[in-house]
Amino acid sequence: MIAVLGGLGAALWWATGTLSAARASRLVGARSVLCWVMIVGFVLTLPFAVASGLPDVSGHELGWMAVSGCGNVAGLLLAYEAMRRGKVSIVAPISSTEGAIAAVLAVLTGEALGVGSAVLLAAIAIGVVLASLTPSTVGGHTLGSTLLACAAAGCFGAGLFATAKVSNALPLVWAVIPPRIVGVVVVALPSLLSRRISIQRAAVPFVVLSGVCEVVGFLSFAIGARHGIAVSAVLASQFAAFAALAAFFLFHERLRAVQIVGIATIAACVAALSALRA
Repeated sequence: MIAVLGGLGAALWWATGTLSAARASRLVGARSVLCWVMIVGFVLTLPFAVASGLPDVSGHELGWMAVSGCGNVAGLLLAYEAMRRGKVSIVAPISSTEGAIAAVLAVLTGEALGVGSAVLLAAIAIGVVLASLTPSTVGGHTLGSTLLACAAAGCFGAGLFATAKVSNALPLVWAVIPPRIVGVVVVALPSLLSRRISIQRAAVPFVVLSGVCEVVGFLSFAIGARHGIAVSAVLASQFAAFAALAAFFLFHERLRAVQIVGIATIAACVAALSALRA
């Protein structure tokens, strides 16, 4: 049950962060939002990391931390580039398969998963894709953007799986902070030095909220993954469905019939999975 709650918590926090980041990106641009989100997350998690002290880690665990950090940051960069080149309505559902990829990796590396849970997780993954679909027009999308979206999903999936591995071996803060470290060192600092990062007063609350949601979402996922990587990963990936539903109420965006089917599928399967895992 903790795996279910952890995955759902991550999805809710990440959906909130996604909506906030979308609003901020209209004010200062996507790259600047990414930089500030990473900086906020680093500032938020650093005191906890210092307080917990440096853990005694092996080369194996350092490797997982590197995969976790690089996977998350690379996934964000690839997804942004894919959306710049092509249709968001095509890129988003491809990227949202990250949870399914992490679940497959967990099963391939030996995590036990019953037939009933496997069927429900597959149905939830399909529901995520359906709920993430948005209207698109013909044309304006390239094979390159599709390949970038696939690469982003792979990076996100590997990052989630690595985060789960780190959370099983180290204190939770050390499962959350690797993406922040990589994001600050690789993205934020170079952007600051080259003066390619900007901020406006109106964007500050959205950037801060996005940074907090990113961190708390990773924390929730890490807690859930300690009790089941596959379940937590697939449920966490439905942040796209939650974001679509929230946009309907907050921004008055219309939901297509296929999105309603996807959201209904997710709700039914989550209820069934919760009962099964309990």
